[in-house]
Amino acid sequence: MTTLTDRPRTALVVIDVQNDVVGEAHERDAVVANIASLVERARSEQVPVVWVQHSDDGMPIGSDAWQIVEELSPLGSEPVVRKTFGDSFEGTDLEDVLAAAQVGRLVVTGAQTDACIRSTIHGGFTRGYDVTLVGDAHTTEDQSAWGAPTPDKVIAHTNLYWQFQDAPGRTAAVVSTNDVDFAS
Repeated sequence: MTTLTDRPRTALVVIDVQNDVVGEAHERDAVVANIASLVERARSEQVPVVWVQHSDDGMPIGSDAWQIVEELSPLGSEPVVRKTFGDSFEGTDLEDVLAAAQVGRLVVTGAQTDACIRSTIHGGFTRGYDVTLVGDAHTTEDQSAWGAPTPDKVIAHTNLYWQFQDAPGRTAAVVSTNDVDFAS
């Protein structure tokens, strides 16, 4: 139960599934396919799809690296939120987009698990949203050369701890692509 009033709807949030972000990502093709199936399902069920697109000095707006992967295409009617920070709410109009659509529950997919996904699920949760992470529809690249766990372990750990996230008046969950229920 979201703590946000008059927000009965759910939105599918697709974070940073861009050429440079997922180019070397763990199980890239399977994750993108799962996201594509969720986008199709959300559209057929009249669930808002909100796209988030990151930019920075290494991935400037308009560059090939910045483009959303070719397997996914936002419709002209679907909002695309541009961001420059990990948390998709910081310095963006995401909250305004979600409020206008009466969204109080987020179903989150995308990349990178240990950066923008993690920041956004926490950011949404602390702002009062119910947040469901789709466990097989987020990914990250291998940062183990710099001391991080391998991507499979980063993803597994994020899925593990998020299912136990708790706070008054909000819910957190982890589900597989096949178990996403946009109505609940």
